[in-house]
Amino acid sequence: MIYSMTAYSVQERSEGGLTISSEIKSYNSRFLDIALKMPYGYQSLEERIKKLVAEKLTRGRIELKITIRNDSPNAGSFEVNLTRARAYHQALSDLGQELKLENTLTLDMVLKAGEMITPCDVDENIAETAWPVLENCLKEALDALNRMRKKEGDFIANDFEKRMNFLQDCIKEIEARSKDLPLIYQNRLKERIGILTQSVAEIDPARIAQEAAILADKSDISEEITRARSHILQFLFLMKDQEAAGRKLNFLLQEFNREFNTMGSKSGDADLSHLIVDAKAEVEKIREQVQNIE
Repeated sequence: MIYSMTAYSVQERSEGGLTISSEIKSYNSRFLDIALKMPYGYQSLEERIKKLVAEKLTRGRIELKITIRNDSPNAGSFEVNLTRARAYHQALSDLGQELKLENTLTLDMVLKAGEMITPCDVDENIAETAWPVLENCLKEALDALNRMRKKEGDFIANDFEKRMNFLQDCIKEIEARSKDLPLIYQNRLKERIGILTQSVAEIDPARIAQEAAILADKSDISEEITRARSHILQFLFLMKDQEAAGRKLNFLLQEFNREFNTMGSKSGDADLSHLIVDAKAEVEKIREQVQNIE
């Protein structure tokens, strides 16, 4: 099954005084890489969140932002660090007196020091109470993300099918051209021997045919053609498989390159070489696209 690794979704769910939002952005990555941002005090839910994401996604850079607004009566509150605030206020007063400043100290000046007002630790029970709502919200966001990834994947799959058809046509032409190699080598040998002997010596047609057959056998690419066709069938099969296909398709493309490289090294015919270069260029285009799928 073809899923794009690039997608976006956001879902919000309200229940029992809780309003939870899950925003997900996914990008290309060789592995599953989850970057999670969530409110202070709910870190105990982090592993469950990542496990849920991993159940739905297998590859990609996943940026997940969880926001939680708790309006229930037992929601977390804030506490003031009075000791720090008094000490900082006294330090500012002493500095003002030392420098003979007439500026009046304000609350804003004290708060700028930071850490004067901090959120109270969220009670573990509050985090546990939030989990069912968060779980449902995240599942909805992941399902929406996968729908978008699947829709984009369908466009990519259609493109792959067209390119596989192009490769199939290339292989058919390569095969047809390779069947003419014995005659091509035979004519080349005749021309070369004729040039070397200046057409004085008599050329043995049987010997020419034998040498041409030896050259053609060394240049035989029938096995590579058979394997390349097998790779196409396997590629199309993996596209329809239910499992994530990205890594397997990438491996198959390496095998495609191996077959076409071998064909190119065996081939001594310019027209055949051009066909092989066209096929390799198409494989490279497919390889670039495969990097975008899960």
